[in-house]
Amino acid sequence: MRPAASFPLSSRQHGLTLIELIVAIAVLAIMVTWAIPSFQRFSARNEVAAEVMRIKTALALARNTAVTRRTTISVCPRPTPSSTNCDFMDWAHPLVVVEGQVASGDLTDGELLKVLEGSDGPTVTFNRDYPVRYQATGWAKGHNGTFEICGSHGDGVKVIVNNMGRVRIGGEADGEPTC
Repeated sequence: MRPAASFPLSSRQHGLTLIELIVAIAVLAIMVTWAIPSFQRFSARNEVAAEVMRIKTALALARNTAVTRRTTISVCPRPTPSSTNCDFMDWAHPLVVVEGQVASGDLTDGELLKVLEGSDGPTVTFNRDYPVRYQATGWAKGHNGTFEICGSHGDGVKVIVNNMGRVRIGGEADGEPTC
């Protein structure tokens, strides 16, 4: 008995048919159109989270340094490395931690302790037009306020500094609209 028709190995099909290729491209296109907006939202949320960490780090450093050195420590945004004044309109600039009062945003009054790089992502505003100052006790009494961080897709969060110098995160979950 002779086996069914068999083709030599060299004449077998090596690839995809046109229909298989079209289906594969269609599935890929659907996946990409679904993934790109999700990735953009993910990136925007990460930018906001990174900005929150930058602000919290600057404030924690200032508070701990104020208690350790038993002196006043201030935090404010500096627009350029050569600036001698703070720019209270845009807190996305690099944040400087300075020993001293930094009266009216004049950085020549104090000793520069640390610079935390700025960000190009979300916008950051503070509801005060003066630096955050920590007293030797670690309190920010009279210099408390709220940072509002707004991402590119409307994602936002608030970083709230209370009179005792403690920081908490607020947002839509607190009933407060952001961005």
